[in-house]
Amino acid sequence: MSAQGASPSRLRLLVREVAKFGAVGGLGVLVNMGAFNLLRHATELQVVRASLLATAIAIAFNYVGFRYFTYRDREKSGRARELTLFLLFSAVGAVIENGILYAATYGFGWNSPWQNNFFKFLGIGIGTLFRFWSYRTWVFRALPAREAVQTAESFLGDPRPAVPAVPAER
Repeated sequence: MSAQGASPSRLRLLVREVAKFGAVGGLGVLVNMGAFNLLRHATELQVVRASLLATAIAIAFNYVGFRYFTYRDREKSGRARELTLFLLFSAVGAVIENGILYAATYGFGWNSPWQNNFFKFLGIGIGTLFRFWSYRTWVFRALPAREAVQTAESFLGDPRPAVPAVPAER
């Protein structure tokens, strides 16, 4: 594949990946926000504690969606490593998400149900940017594509001359 043909192909793959990540993530947001509001209004949990529990529920939901839908074609060896990294980066995303809610609720006193939902949603959005980058870079790594290997070999200047395939005589 030529260098010019690789960019549109990679762009299409990235757009597809973002769409699949968005589909799973969108459902994860619904799970997260639904669990948050249910916990917030049906229990005596404080806002950030309810949010942390809802985030944990959404993380479990998202792992299944990402592993078996978004990144099903990615490397599958080393599930313990994958799950450990997923949980680590999800925890960082949870700190981002719930840190924003914490600052709004306890730092600024914005504690109405509307404000709680707004800052929870804002935190999810910012945390999602980090999660997308970290999941695709570190957790669900792409297997090397044949074209990528060929392109890398061409940059390395393979000293062996290319020998065209000659069909065998009959």
